[in-house]
Amino acid sequence: MIVIDLNSRAQEWIAAWNAHDLERILAHYADNVELTFPFVARLTGRSEGSARGKAALRDYFARGLQAFPTLRFDFIRLYSGVRSCVLEYHSVSGLRTAELMEFDAQGKVRRVLAHYCDARIAACADTFHAFA
Repeated sequence: MIVIDLNSRAQEWIAAWNAHDLERILAHYADNVELTFPFVARLTGRSEGSARGKAALRDYFARGLQAFPTLRFDFIRLYSGVRSCVLEYHSVSGLRTAELMEFDAQGKVRRVLAHYCDARIAACADTFHAFA
């Protein structure tokens, strides 16, 4: 099993997003990744709230970067687990976000569950809907 430096991984993940570098972002994820986000359905037009596989993730992330050209994430804290972590950060439109990330044996993110803590989520979701 690969030992993961979660702090370095979290900082690199945020740096990749802040650089708007899609390939660098995707490098963190396993090919069979499953991502569950409240915005997936609005941004992609799919009825479910999940994206499965790297191709679907690429599409979702590309749409998100297009919808939010000034996107910037700001690190809040990292919670360590066993083969997992929760990364808390400020997201688009000032939303506070926490992502549960589970890692595979190669150290790639295989499952993500995103959670938001802010009433402005509805306004942000409307922005996503415009790019669906």
